[in-house]
Amino acid sequence: MAFLQPESWQEALEMKAAHPEAVPIHGGTDVMVELNFDRERPEHILDLTRVPELREWGWENGHLRVGAGVTYTRAIEGLSAPLPGLAIASRTVGSPQIRNRGTIGGNIASSSPSGDALPPLYASDAEVELASTEGRRIVPIEEFVTGPKKNVLESNELIFAFRVPEAGGPQQYSKIGTRNAMVIALCSFGLALHPDQRKVGSCIGSAGPTPLRAHEAESFIEGVLEEGDLWSKRGSVDETALARFGELVSEATRPIDDVRGTAAYRRHAVGVLARRTFAWAWEEYGNGE
Repeated sequence: MAFLQPESWQEALEMKAAHPEAVPIHGGTDVMVELNFDRERPEHILDLTRVPELREWGWENGHLRVGAGVTYTRAIEGLSAPLPGLAIASRTVGSPQIRNRGTIGGNIASSSPSGDALPPLYASDAEVELASTEGRRIVPIEEFVTGPKKNVLESNELIFAFRVPEAGGPQQYSKIGTRNAMVIALCSFGLALHPDQRKVGSCIGSAGPTPLRAHEAESFIEGVLEEGDLWSKRGSVDETALARFGELVSEATRPIDDVRGTAAYRRHAVGVLARRTFAWAWEEYGNGE
């Protein structure tokens, strides 16, 4: 196994072009598991830890552009205001050691249905910036992930960054696992309120082959808010409407039975998470936060 260690982004792209089979590594919290259990034995490892461009973030054309090498810890410390949903999700990831090493870009690249960073990014209409020596392309995150641990990344491409509009309203994330910390999500739910657009974004995690948008549930609750002019009044949402929102989210799931839980439990639990996260976010909005 050869170890490649570029010093710049351009050098990283050139190495990837020369060795398309090379497996990128930054935090290593997913890749090293595969290597340690001998599930994968690539000819080349592409170590990106010395590439400074991957650790940067800043505003670009109305979007917050965050380098793929930004860790969960840095997201918690620096992105809580512009991307609160992602910061909340990052707090639920593993131990402090994992949060210090693991990167948001790595979570996107893994494309696991249980990835904690994915539901907040889906709910916020994030885009993924891919790059190769041939140029760059921007892919909506819903189109990037195509199946369990599958995505549209070409063999000569690397994830450079992700781009998200600044939060225009409250965001929430919640998950259920067998314990409160250091656990893979049995199911999860991300939600984002977009008051300027009068829209609600949502995403179900770990209850389908990919993270899933609950579009019918979003349309329903948007209709409730519009009908009562609640975006302007910041009034309370009827419990019946909240219950129906949760039911529609449950109906959008595509869960399976596995060693961590049953499909029926996941379907029920996601509906509960949807009701709770919306209630929390709407309470923040009603309080003018």
